[in-house]
Amino acid sequence: MLTSLVSSVVELLTAHPHVAYLAVFLLALSESIPIIGVVIPGTAVILALSTLVPSGVLLLWPLLIAATSGAIAGDGFSFWLGHQYHREILGLWPLNRNPELIERSDAFFTRHGDKSVFLARFTPGVRAFIPLLAGMLGMPVRRFYAVNVASAIAWAPSHILPGVLVGAAFGIFGAAAKPLAILLVVLVVAGWVVVHVVRWTLRRGIPLLIVGVERLRSWAGARDSWLSRNLTSLLDPSQHEARALALPMVLLIGAAWLFFGVLEDVVSGDPLVLADGAIYRALQDLRTAPGDALMIAITELGDTVVVVAVTIIIFLWLAWKRAWRTAGYWIAAIAGASALNTAIKVALHRARPGESLYSGWSAFSFPSGHSTINMVLYGFLAFLIARELRPALRLSVTLGAAVLIFMIAFSRLYLGAHWLSDVLGGLAFGSAWLALLGLSYLRRQTERIEPSGLLAVGCAALILAGGFHIYRSHATDLQRYAVKSATQSIAAADWWASDWQQLPARRIDLTGETQEPLTFQWAGSLQSLQDVLLRKGWHTSTAWAPLSTLTWFTGSASPANLPVVPFLAGGRFPSLTLVRQSGDVVFLDSRLVLRLWAADVEVTNGQTAPLWIGSVVEERLTHPLGLVTLASTQPNVNAPRKALAAALDGGRLVSPAKRVTASDWDGQVLLARQDEMRK
Repeated sequence: MLTSLVSSVVELLTAHPHVAYLAVFLLALSESIPIIGVVIPGTAVILALSTLVPSGVLLLWPLLIAATSGAIAGDGFSFWLGHQYHREILGLWPLNRNPELIERSDAFFTRHGDKSVFLARFTPGVRAFIPLLAGMLGMPVRRFYAVNVASAIAWAPSHILPGVLVGAAFGIFGAAAKPLAILLVVLVVAGWVVVHVVRWTLRRGIPLLIVGVERLRSWAGARDSWLSRNLTSLLDPSQHEARALALPMVLLIGAAWLFFGVLEDVVSGDPLVLADGAIYRALQDLRTAPGDALMIAITELGDTVVVVAVTIIIFLWLAWKRAWRTAGYWIAAIAGASALNTAIKVALHRARPGESLYSGWSAFSFPSGHSTINMVLYGFLAFLIARELRPALRLSVTLGAAVLIFMIAFSRLYLGAHWLSDVLGGLAFGSAWLALLGLSYLRRQTERIEPSGLLAVGCAALILAGGFHIYRSHATDLQRYAVKSATQSIAAADWWASDWQQLPARRIDLTGETQEPLTFQWAGSLQSLQDVLLRKGWHTSTAWAPLSTLTWFTGSASPANLPVVPFLAGGRFPSLTLVRQSGDVVFLDSRLVLRLWAADVEVTNGQTAPLWIGSVVEERLTHPLGLVTLASTQPNVNAPRKALAAALDGGRLVSPAKRVTASDWDGQVLLARQDEMRK
């Protein structure tokens, strides 16, 4: 489980706090090194480690000293490189692969002069290049280090103290603090992935779009028709209109491609649909009462009542300003998205994870209505506001709308109201509809809209309508979205006879890919199974720690000393992992690995016991060039299952009613149970 993984990390740092201080020093240093500072998420890790200060795991002053000294050393090393090698270093790989970053940094240094060393410390992107440029351009050493030390002294507390405050705030939640912290990490990582995917798409998509536009211009220029004349006018690079339409066109093409890709997976049952269940279960395991209260409040901000209220208020404000064309687009955007979303839901009839949450047309799942409608509502509102603002404010409005949309969409996943594919499909469909409306809106003469007034009205509408809806509905929604027990109960005799076939036959990882067969089922406590197998030559897997992890980077590691990779099944980490020397006379460096996961099933025969599903495989170790150790899982699972059966008294090999034809598995499953379940 993720919680146990975090607990292991905390225990490690409690025993070896110097590891954390060294990590903070190196991360702070790396952020000032060109290229490395752009790639390594040093700030995020430093913030995460800072949250451990209130619990006493780490101390504040050593953490501040490590961050400050690392920042000084990193900038100093970068300055020395520039001072020593001058402009020649820019021609070396990988610096020569990032000319745009160097140009931005050069312009930043030219604009701010010596102050840029201080300012760049707090400016992503150019931060890693300014000290290098300062050395190249001959900034006096004494002046550089005066600014360098001052900026580091200011930078370290600005990064560590917020983490300390977050850690103190999480301490209020007691036992719920760890799941909430994990949830926060999931949100941050998901947001980071989304931002970088969008940036990568734009960086790759716009050049391809330019090539496509040039080809279309050439085609239109060689013809004389109404369509070709309009295309030539539209695609004329000297026209501002063509440049304004480029981004919506990229967004439309990319969002439509994503939506139809997700739709195809949903219809055909591709791996994305299998990943849905794994991610659903992983998030349900992270749910806590404080997290539920927060996420329910966020999802209520996207409910139909709030959407309708905000839509009407914005429409009335536009009508008051006599922006009739914009008001028409506004109503068409929300009403059209809602109608199309409902039509797709009714056509597909896909069930939700929690089928009792809604009734009528709302009971269908794909695409997520909250994701679609709120993407269009707040995306179009941000578009109307931001297009008349200066770039700095435009970015703030766009980020604010994106965070709100993302949080509403994520709340649907967290609460188990939608599958991941529903949310992705809803966001993609909403983005495509939004881009289509934007293209149409920009093609016509724009109306003057007071952006500050529209922003104030939009925020006031959201706060008032959302606040009132949360106040009125929160208690009811706490019961609606409460975690439902997914544990199925079956009679022990029925499971032993035939119901074992209801459980998954193969492991599904978090990406939805089908992996090795699940050839073992156990009814009883894990401790009793572990006690039996420990007496038969099995032993617990070595825990993951810095020293045990380093054994993978040696060429002489023995199978017993290597920690086992904790594969996910249905979004869960193994609840028990055991290993045993395989006894293969040909491959001496091999081991058997048994992993068991919760099956969300309990068996009863007067007493109740949990049911577990597991895989037992052979891992063979190789040592390329005697430098590292690599483990490869062998495809055949019959022999490892046979070895496990020999260690268990009273186990039973069973075959499915439908014959399994696979080269790696004969289809048989080993059933075993605790003594109490034999009665």
